[in-house]
Amino acid sequence: MRILLVEDHRPLSEWLAMTLHRENYTVDCVYNGEDADHLLLTQQYDLVILDISLPGMNGEKVLQRLRSRNNNVPVLILTANNSVQGRVSGLNTGADDYMAKPFDVSELEARIRALLRRSSQHANPILQCGTLVYDTNSRLFVLDGKQLSLTRREHAVLETLISKAGKTVSKQALAESLFAMADEASPDAIEVYIHRLRKKLEHGDAAIITLRGLGYLLKQHNATA
Repeated sequence: MRILLVEDHRPLSEWLAMTLHRENYTVDCVYNGEDADHLLLTQQYDLVILDISLPGMNGEKVLQRLRSRNNNVPVLILTANNSVQGRVSGLNTGADDYMAKPFDVSELEARIRALLRRSSQHANPILQCGTLVYDTNSRLFVLDGKQLSLTRREHAVLETLISKAGKTVSKQALAESLFAMADEASPDAIEVYIHRLRKKLEHGDAAIITLRGLGYLLKQHNATA
């Protein structure tokens, strides 16, 4: 899952990005409203964490412009303004959730998970494809009752596939979930991660199917494509 973090306090931004990175999220960081607006025009994200008090274009204007383009990406406002008026204004502008600084990181992570579940229309935090189970709260994969050991990027690919189990996911969509702006992205790398995941899934009944020219599909062995 790819997150855009818009926060002008760099030490906080770096700490939060590192924390989310450890939880296997792909994170892009920007520090002003203009850069955030540009990325939201040109890139695809699963979630935006947005500060309101930004240099230049403020966060509320970024949010207004985002929603005016009919972009429904979930937005969580993270700000020092914890007044009722501030919360009401942010939510009325189109935010999906609102947290005040200072915050508890475990609560922030729980809110992120809830927003991602809502946007992907998965009310149940447990996703399953055959004997492959993914707990979106613990962010752990289990196959036939045993935890899967995955690298961060293998995790990102499999998370995207299981969240859309039974549906075709393009190589481009997988790349967008996998690589941050600072990464050296290679579409060919997707094939490497798919190969590794197939080896790790071979003892279960969930399989990654290649649909030539279209992308990849996660399904049970005994399920029809």
